[in-house]
Amino acid sequence: MSGTVRLQKALAEGGAASRRAAERLIAEGRVKVNGTTVTAPGTKVDPGRDRIEVDGKEVPVSPPKRYFLLYKPSGYLSTVRDTHGRKTVMDLLPHQPGERLYPAGRLDRDAEGLLLMTNDGELAFRLTHPRYRVPKTYRVLVKGTVRREALQSLKRGVRLEEGTTAPVEAELVCRDHRQGKSLLKITLTEGKKRQIKRMCEAVGHPVLSLKRISIASLDVKGLEPGSWRHLSKDEVQQLYSLVGLS
Repeated sequence: MSGTVRLQKALAEGGAASRRAAERLIAEGRVKVNGTTVTAPGTKVDPGRDRIEVDGKEVPVSPPKRYFLLYKPSGYLSTVRDTHGRKTVMDLLPHQPGERLYPAGRLDRDAEGLLLMTNDGELAFRLTHPRYRVPKTYRVLVKGTVRREALQSLKRGVRLEEGTTAPVEAELVCRDHRQGKSLLKITLTEGKKRQIKRMCEAVGHPVLSLKRISIASLDVKGLEPGSWRHLSKDEVQQLYSLVGLS
């Protein structure tokens, strides 16, 4: 990387964090440029010349990009570290001391399924930003026998506290009348906090369990809870093309 860029982009390209997370690091006063703490995210830096640090550790100019596809089991946090000592997804991955990996998106602690773990900040940012409409598909077990009206409400979009969700693809996989449960398949391109749980709750069917089975062209096939694999070069290129990166 050469020339001047915004500080948050330099942090993302250096593998310190996704661009959104980088903005938080800067605002929290955890970033220094040439020994001086910087709190304005739009600050221009030259990664080839300026020394950039996060929490006292230098951010490399262009570390090798790493991409892991992880099947997160229930009970793990989708965070890099936890101050309460709870299990995080980092406990499941091979990584070097000091290496910065982070999830492109989140799954709730009680949810399971696919997470992309990477140090590629720009790709992580675009995969999670609603502007790029990256599809993510879930199998969702809900309480009650879902009727056509509730399914149509999900498809059209559901009104939440912060506004109406974008339309989603929603399919009834099966119903269990005896146990009063239904299995849904839902694909969305937004990423509001706890979105699927809140949408299903809003139409009268609280979520009992949730599993993310695909992210764009990546799917859960061949992975068991707690296992991972590297992405192939072709898979990385497909993701780059999807979000408009060269």
